[in-house]
Amino acid sequence: MAPSQIDEGLQQTAITSDATYVKSVSRSTPSRFSSLSVPPVDEPFTLQAEYLSDGHPDKVNLGIGVYRTEDGDPWPLSVVEQAEAQLFHANNVARHEYLTIQGDVKFLALARDLVFGFGESPSNEQVAAQDRIASIQTISGTGANRLGADFLARTIKPSCVWIPDPTWANHYTIWELVGVEVRTYPYYDHKGNCFDYERTTRLLSAQAKKGDVVILHACAHNPTGADPSKEQWRKLAVLCQQKGLVPFFDLAYQGFASGSLDEDAWAIRHFMNCKPELEFCVAQSFSKNFGLYGQRTGALHVVTSSSSGTLPQVVLANLSHLVRGEYSMAPRGGSEIVRTVLSDEGLRQQWYEDLKHMSGRIKQMRQALYDELIRLGTPGTWNHVLEQIGMFTYTGLTEPQVLEIRRRHHIYMMKSGRISMAGLNSKNVRYVARAIDDIVRTVA
Repeated sequence: MAPSQIDEGLQQTAITSDATYVKSVSRSTPSRFSSLSVPPVDEPFTLQAEYLSDGHPDKVNLGIGVYRTEDGDPWPLSVVEQAEAQLFHANNVARHEYLTIQGDVKFLALARDLVFGFGESPSNEQVAAQDRIASIQTISGTGANRLGADFLARTIKPSCVWIPDPTWANHYTIWELVGVEVRTYPYYDHKGNCFDYERTTRLLSAQAKKGDVVILHACAHNPTGADPSKEQWRKLAVLCQQKGLVPFFDLAYQGFASGSLDEDAWAIRHFMNCKPELEFCVAQSFSKNFGLYGQRTGALHVVTSSSSGTLPQVVLANLSHLVRGEYSMAPRGGSEIVRTVLSDEGLRQQWYEDLKHMSGRIKQMRQALYDELIRLGTPGTWNHVLEQIGMFTYTGLTEPQVLEIRRRHHIYMMKSGRISMAGLNSKNVRYVARAIDDIVRTVA
């Protein structure tokens, strides 16, 4: 047999053998992924899908946490549209280039100053405070929370993270994914419809350990809208000092809660000025206060002690290492808009007005809902509708009442009874109040 014939015969044998093996494997080997189960989907997404499939003409969406106009439409901030026009006409040839791993450093400086209140002419004390902070651009607030959790889990290795009950649902997912035990503290007083300071501090004092992380909503607590008073914030700071806890602030609503940037950042600035110094994290989002929901614009700030010297640079290097392995760098579109607005005094002033407009309309809806419930004589007390702040109100409706108001009146809200005030307007607020009145009277 010629050599070429021998080679051809060997090739044919190999092909036949491989095909037989492939067939055998395909018949007998189950998928490596066959043991997977479907993880739960966060309630806001399932609720939104159910709302969209409802064809009722009077349906009302009070579940989604985004701002809406009086007509129920999305509202691109006027100042954002102006900034976008400026950026478009600038025709910057580098507008599609990569950012650094840290992000847009000018944006980060402005974002940091917005949180900590340093301003253009910081005092000597403020300059020293600036030197304690490592800042990095993130994929909005979720990205900042995840990056911070990952960083702390790998570095200080907390025994657990204390999360308020209730809280933003993604807090649980994020910390579970980084492998840190999740425990809760009783944040809300359902009888008083307010922050449960006594139970929170009693539990953390008794059970929290040195190095544990404690999640704190800087303002406009989600979902309750009930925030600590300034005196309670002061005492919480002392508790963190005494117990050696690591505060982790989630700042999703600065300027959107009260209409004042300074007021909404008060707690963070107080913790920054504490003696002895606290080390802590701040996850900052521009989704709500700039309306940049889809642009994913945010930052993570890690505050170290003043005796740490070059440690903030070391922290930044470690954060950058995590970012490089996760998504390389943050997107630039949203951060360019924020930088453009905050760098221009005229645009910044316009942004303040936009913030006041949004927070003002929500306050009007709080008053309108309260007034109608009182006019109807709806059983119960409703002062908390006015006293809570920010985008959400914790109505106090039970899960059976929530499900029945959805079935009977096509009003969609979270099972906890949380409603988004931005979903109310002058056309539907009376309808919603009458529906609440009906459900409170007829469903236990």
